[in-house]
Amino acid sequence: MIKVVIADNHPIVRLGIKNVLETSSDIEVVADVPTTSELFATLEKVTPDVVILEMDIPEINGIAALRKLKLDFPNVKSLMYSGQSEDVYALSTIRAGAFGYLSKTADLDYIVSAVKKVSEGNMFITNELAQRLAFDEGTQKPRRFFRKLSSREVEVLKLLASGKRNKEVAEGLNLNEKTVSTYKARLMKKLNVDNLVDLLQQAKALELY
Repeated sequence: MIKVVIADNHPIVRLGIKNVLETSSDIEVVADVPTTSELFATLEKVTPDVVILEMDIPEINGIAALRKLKLDFPNVKSLMYSGQSEDVYALSTIRAGAFGYLSKTADLDYIVSAVKKVSEGNMFITNELAQRLAFDEGTQKPRRFFRKLSSREVEVLKLLASGKRNKEVAEGLNLNEKTVSTYKARLMKKLNVDNLVDLLQQAKALELY
């Protein structure tokens, strides 16, 4: 039996995923939680095979929560899912330690197959995403630049794009302001821009906001 914990702040979404997963006789949803603090409290009591973690869950950013999950509960495998751009966040979350990424727009059938694949220690991304990533590699679309970015750089860029200042970014990611400034300079270099306005335009092109 594959044991699953669902972490999402929307009760209807949690219920929907639970109902879909439990159509499979070999999957059991052992808990569902609305916040990262409740997720980590739950993991102290139960040991699932897979955590389905929403990218924009409250309290701790999805990628930061993923890192903590990997550090504190290394035997638990993570399947990230989000309504955010699949092309951008799939690679970022997998680099940070996720075993798979699923868009909220994906077919329902994918949820069960993704959980099964991840529970076996295999990577999961949709065929459509794999094809798009392969196709985009040889184009001049802005998304291809994303491959140069680390998951931490993506976190910084996303927070800057949401209108946060360096100090707020630093507080949100538990960094100091100087480090955030370094990340910003690195982002500008990697995305071929020389000012914040153009950097945020790139973030928009990458569908970060």
